[in-house]
Amino acid sequence: MMANSVVILENTGSIIDILRKGIEMIGGFNLHTGPVLIKPNICTVSDNTGHSVTDVRVVEAVIDLLLEEDKSLSIRVVESDSESKYADEAFDKFGYTNMTTSKRDIGYDVNVVNLSKSQLRKVEFEGLYFNRPELPAEITNHSYYISIAIPKTHYLTHITGTLKNQFGLLPRKAQGTYHSDIQEIIIDLNQLVKPDLCIFDARVGVERWNGPKTHQMDLFVVGRNAASTDAIMARLMGFNPEEIDHIRKASKQGVGNINPEVLGKAIEDVCVLFKSPK
Repeated sequence: MMANSVVILENTGSIIDILRKGIEMIGGFNLHTGPVLIKPNICTVSDNTGHSVTDVRVVEAVIDLLLEEDKSLSIRVVESDSESKYADEAFDKFGYTNMTTSKRDIGYDVNVVNLSKSQLRKVEFEGLYFNRPELPAEITNHSYYISIAIPKTHYLTHITGTLKNQFGLLPRKAQGTYHSDIQEIIIDLNQLVKPDLCIFDARVGVERWNGPKTHQMDLFVVGRNAASTDAIMARLMGFNPEEIDHIRKASKQGVGNINPEVLGKAIEDVCVLFKSPK
């Protein structure tokens, strides 16, 4: 298992074939028993760019690859309410409800979960921000966790990636109340729910969390560790991950290496310069 490697793949072919290749290049899923949680970036119900929300086809491809490994897996696609959306409405609008229903109709245990409606359980954890937090039961009971992000800039965190994607696990709708401590919260959440697999759908990147500007990148990026994967994505966007607080700090907390081995395409051959959000 190539824990500290990140794969850069060009968007040539079907989504499932590209992702299969990338996952194989880092040593496969290395699955435990279920349940498996998949966290897309569903940040809003009003996708101004058409690329600000994780494409349901990418999530479906990952689900199909998981089911190739083990048809009996319990798989949950998770998201919470936030100030810019109700998760259930977003699941419906962006095709997640229909996709998971179609999987259940042919016998698979696949569903969406609105974490804002979940039972909360206290977790024995003391971090930079959280002290014995109450988190949705699904989070405390998962076996394997996948973060699927889109490369975007963000005024609070410079970029939003697989690390920042964890912010959507918080069940409170008024998530803006956490913004003043967002760096520490991201690090804590990635300790509490450490991804086993990180994927960027980097076919199109977005400047600011919901645009309006986009960049054609035509890439997928796959890694095992969130800080490693985000560090490479930052470089692909023209940024130095050493200067992005939550990536630098997360790498020191054991959720990746800021200078991992890069497989596939070379960064300098495919990078696209984004404007800094600051």
